[in-house]
Amino acid sequence: MLGGAVCAIIGATMDVRSNRIPNGLTYSGLVVALVVRGGWGGWSGIGQGALGALLGGGIFFILFLIRGMGAGDVKLMAAVCAWVGFRGSLTVVIATAIAGGALALVYIVFYRRIANTMRNIGALLKHHVKSGVHPHPTLNLNAPATIQLP
Repeated sequence: MLGGAVCAIIGATMDVRSNRIPNGLTYSGLVVALVVRGGWGGWSGIGQGALGALLGGGIFFILFLIRGMGAGDVKLMAAVCAWVGFRGSLTVVIATAIAGGALALVYIVFYRRIANTMRNIGALLKHHVKSGVHPHPTLNLNAPATIQLP
């Protein structure tokens, strides 16, 4: 658990500073988590870590597919969830979503984009109901006007 917190704090700090989460951190965090879990719990520990990585990373991968977040976020979530295992992964995902939502609200208010954000949410919901898991043509991370959250 401590390893997951350290990995998350380092990743968050790097994301705030450079808007990037390096592969060296995410991949090494994942591998070290599985090795440590294997040392403590044998194959069962490795399995629980791998299932945690798949659950946490998988949920965030869906957001990546619709261009709602970057690949570094997905890999960092997989690494952190490998540390906490399958049972702790959903808690980590929910806590991360709450923290990200709170940060998004701060950005929306700070940049005075409340009305624009509400319109965009409506457009995104309509798009995904109609088109499924496909990026919106203009409302995604590649759009120049997008305010990206670390």
